[in-house]
Amino acid sequence: MTYGAGGSTRDRTVRVTGQIAEETTLLPVAHLTAVSHSVDELRSMVGSYADRGITNILVLRGDPPGDPLGHWEKHPDGVEYAEELVRLVRDLGDFHVGVASFPEGHHRADDLEQDTRGLVGKLRAGAEYSITQMFFDVDDYLRLRDRVSAYDAEQGAKPIIPEIMPITSLRSVRRMLELSGTTLPSYLDEKFIRAAGSGPEEDRAAVREVGIELATTIGERLISEGAPGLHFITLNFARATREVLSNLGLAPARV
Repeated sequence: MTYGAGGSTRDRTVRVTGQIAEETTLLPVAHLTAVSHSVDELRSMVGSYADRGITNILVLRGDPPGDPLGHWEKHPDGVEYAEELVRLVRDLGDFHVGVASFPEGHHRADDLEQDTRGLVGKLRAGAEYSITQMFFDVDDYLRLRDRVSAYDAEQGAKPIIPEIMPITSLRSVRRMLELSGTTLPSYLDEKFIRAAGSGPEEDRAAVREVGIELATTIGERLISEGAPGLHFITLNFARATREVLSNLGLAPARV
């Protein structure tokens, strides 16, 4: 369960995540970022989750509110890095903490070595697993896995869960690619452009068909390579993900 930029929907996120924990059989993973929060506010947030019986937290440094690509500046009384936030959460109780990882490297890292060092630091601080940013070349994921294992074999044994986003709109995904620094390989870009057509409005049905096919292919390869699980970006639209899961034999299609 995520919350808005700068914690703009923080209280609602705590409430909804708590309802999931208390009223369903699902296991919610709460969202916590360092953006615009003091250490006291972060502790209060973690305490609110604990009060609702939530013990799984995904810890992220977060992007600057208003401009995700802008200059990142920590709260005067906050933390600078996700590694510090992992330690803060772990010091407050028996929480299961996940962090983010970046197959192509974080866009703020100088190089892949610095990016790997940052991920290993978060894992050493107490994170139990990481979830990757979306990617479209499975080899990028495999290289990330190898880099972490080579840097620290103990931390490399922790799960790195790959993220998949079924593309259903070329226009929307281009914006997400820009903000995340993720690369869509040229041959795939051309395939989606052809599917979108040359009209004033993209052919959403054709783009969606290509997107589901691609997500299925990526999922099949990841499973064959021993990925510990799959994390899907649904953007609150679950139908495409359900179709991919059905294609993978992981769940029945409910459309």
